[in-house]
Amino acid sequence: MSGVLKVFVVSPDTRSERRFDPHLTIASLKSKLELFTGIPASNQSISVLNSETDPTVVAQLSDDSKPIGFYSVKDWQVLKVDDLNPSASFTGQLTDVSQVEKFELSDAAYAERNDSVLAYKQRHKVGRFASKTEEVKESVPADISVGSRCQVESSEPGLSKRGTVRFVGETKFASGVWVGVEYDEPFGKNDGS
Repeated sequence: MSGVLKVFVVSPDTRSERRFDPHLTIASLKSKLELFTGIPASNQSISVLNSETDPTVVAQLSDDSKPIGFYSVKDWQVLKVDDLNPSASFTGQLTDVSQVEKFELSDAAYAERNDSVLAYKQRHKVGRFASKTEEVKESVPADISVGSRCQVESSEPGLSKRGTVRFVGETKFASGVWVGVEYDEPFGKNDGS
């Protein structure tokens, strides 16, 4: 076995991808693992698992004098490091949130703070604190109805178009009241409508 061995290392508090020399002894490996698992070398029990998806134990790295290569560890297998004496280390304490006192703030106390998101929204009138402006609804002029004849003035001087009102009301594509006119001659989109 030559080159570098690429494995995943998992412990109660960590998970990482590591590279080791296959000639490294188990004792040296344990010293290196202590640095990032937090488990003292003397308390480590290292199992080799097939893969991250297959937790079958294929070897137990039990002889500290043997090199990793002796156990036929392959690339991308998992070295599972267990703590034989968790009371002597911090194992599990970093991920156990049951021992952490939770910070709680009542709604009333939060509302009194001036450095909160709520205070920011109130100061800048954002979200539910935005001023409620009543939308002025346009009304349809009484003298325009569907079927009426009309003349539409153009932006070009002297050019006006005559047609029939085919639609009056609100649309989905824009706000306000719209009047749809079908021209007598084929001007405009498609067939003049």
